[in-house]
Amino acid sequence: MAEPIIILGAGQAAAQAVASLRADGHAGEIALFGDEPFLPYQRPPLSKAYLTGEITPERLELRPRAFYEERGVQLHLGRRITRIDPAARHVEDEAGRAHSYAKLLFATGTRARRIALPGADLAGIHHLRGIADVDALRAAFAPGLRLAIIGGGYIGLEVAAKARALGLDVTVIEAAPRILARVVADGTAAFLDRLHREKGVKLLAGTGVAAIRGPDRATGVELADGRVIPADLVLVAVGALPNVELAAAAGLAVENGIVVDGAARTSAPDIFAAGDVTAFESRLYGRRIRLECVQNAIDQAKVAASAMLGGDPAYDPVPWFWSDQYDTKLQIAGLSQGFDRTETEGDPASGRFAIRYFRDERLIAVDSLNDPKSHLLGRRALAEHGVSR
Repeated sequence: MAEPIIILGAGQAAAQAVASLRADGHAGEIALFGDEPFLPYQRPPLSKAYLTGEITPERLELRPRAFYEERGVQLHLGRRITRIDPAARHVEDEAGRAHSYAKLLFATGTRARRIALPGADLAGIHHLRGIADVDALRAAFAPGLRLAIIGGGYIGLEVAAKARALGLDVTVIEAAPRILARVVADGTAAFLDRLHREKGVKLLAGTGVAAIRGPDRATGVELADGRVIPADLVLVAVGALPNVELAAAAGLAVENGIVVDGAARTSAPDIFAAGDVTAFESRLYGRRIRLECVQNAIDQAKVAASAMLGGDPAYDPVPWFWSDQYDTKLQIAGLSQGFDRTETEGDPASGRFAIRYFRDERLIAVDSLNDPKSHLLGRRALAEHGVSR
């Protein structure tokens, strides 16, 4: 009898692992456990088209239910796993039931980071990670309402764009000196800063938050300098944390993610991990990295499936990401951290340009604004010529 495989998580990596395992010939049991009561679904549209109601929950689904039924996958949706015993090779769910595995895949993704501030538990404060989060946020939206967004990263800015389109009064509060400070160069940030301001978003950069005001629900955000930004609702968008607690409790190596090798193997025998939750050694960049993107979830899940079935793949991707804000598409190839100079191609005033990042005269990343050709060329150059020495 073929060995049973358990997948923890119900996102992009989990769905791809199911497809790859069956396509690669695994005939044994596959059981998929997800904390949410939904079929595996795509998350990027949550802060975009799903937030505005342009697409339905069904269109978020990566595969219809029939896909899993036809492949004999046991779906345990809305069932939380609370413990893993690598020695006994089983997991335990919240009801105390044990489920045995021969191979186990972590595809547990990330969760929205919370902030430890006075008033952080008031009603009217939202986070954005899953369908239920967006449903609650969208239900609270109404033209003219004041939305304060804490965090000037991708999620905060994408929600700001959609909220303005729906007629809300939007203020974005960012502690760093500018928006997207950790992920893009000044030129890219400056373009998007102007874009949001032109659309009516108030951007407050270099501004910390001291508290969220309100007797029982949020009525404003108190800044570090004492000013108060009135708000009818607040979105906290300050990044994500990998869901590593189960892995750490089971004794797996964890360091800003579940540590895996190039074949998605963890430090425990027959336990693998894929997607946003993993930290892996990148030969391309010469350091351990963790990627929060669809590309990584899909490709690393394929690698994990191959390795679970006895293969010995080697994973070393060129990272790539995208963000849609208004009618602007930002596409990023590579990782720009540690750059020492940039080059701009095209005219930012035209709304179509690219910024190339270099370190020691080697290309390490490319930002493309409404320029898909430069994005594809950047990805190709990084794949062909490498980054690290």
